[in-house]
Amino acid sequence: MKMKTQKDYRVRRHLRLRRKVQGTAARPRMSVFKSNQHLVVQFIDDAAGQTLAAVSTVAGPLKGALLNVETARKLGALAAEVAQAKGIRTVAFDRGGFAYGGRLKALADAAREGGLNF
Repeated sequence: MKMKTQKDYRVRRHLRLRRKVQGTAARPRMSVFKSNQHLVVQFIDDAAGQTLAAVSTVAGPLKGALLNVETARKLGALAAEVAQAKGIRTVAFDRGGFAYGGRLKALADAAREGGLNF
């Protein structure tokens, strides 16, 4: 019998969440992925199967930044700025099966302050 890992449980939570959260051209899905070293935010139109915009700590102005709450705030503000430049104002928030707190909450709050509506 295979032991389930934390990743297996997160994937199951994410699949459960994805049954409810769908992105469209008018209201794309704001997908967040969190690893031990990086945060990635994508704006996805699920109907067309396209990524409309993306920001991360892997590349761009926040490359190499320490992953903490302050970096998450900066990434949320940058994500809101990039989304609004693409004409995105309203999004469906997809936390990716991760717990909503700490860095994820800081990112979401900064995106809201930046002008995105969830």
